Amino acid sequence: MTRSPQLRRLHFLNALFAPLTGHDLYLAQQIDDAISSSLGEAEQRTPNDPAFIAAAARLLEKLCAARTMHGFFHWDAGADDTAAEPLFARAGLMQGLKQLAVFPESTLLVTNLRSAHCPPDRRWTDRRQRDYDDSLALIRNLAAARTRRSANLNLLFL
Repeated sequence: MTRSPQLRRLHFLNALFAPLTGHDLYLAQQIDDAISSSLGEAEQRTPNDPAFIAAAARLLEKLCAARTMHGFFHWDAGADDTAAEPLFARAGLMQGLKQLAVFPESTLLVTNLRSAHCPPDRRWTDRRQRDYDDSLALIRNLAAARTRRSANLNLLFL
C-alpha cells in the first residue's frame, strides 16, 4: 500500500514540527498548505523533494530562531560528493551539534543520506548498504555522545 504524497508530507511535517506544535495534525495540515501554496503545484511534491525540504527547513529555522529554548540544524548529506564520507559527515554533524548544545530542546534534520550512498540511477550493493548502515550508526552514536543528558534532541532522517 503506497501512501499519497500529501499523507507522506503530513507525516514528515508532523514529525519535524512536533516540538513546536505538540503533534497537532491540524497545525501540520496548515503548515503543509502554507508551504504548498508558496511552492505551487504541490500535489505532485513528495517529502523528499529538495524544494519542499528546503522550504520546511527554512520555516522551522525561522520559528526556532524566535524561540530561545529550541534549536534547529539541517545537515544535507547530498550537499556535495564527499558529504556522506565518514570524515566529512563527522565534521558537518559536529558543527551542528555544537550549535545545538546550548538548547534544552533541539531538532537535527538529516536529509539525502540514502541518495548520497546510492544515487537514484544506481542499485544497492552489499557494500553500499553496509556504508549506509555505518553512516546511520555514526550519526546516532555521535548525536548520543555529543548531547547533554538533560537535553532533548529530535533526530530526523529523510
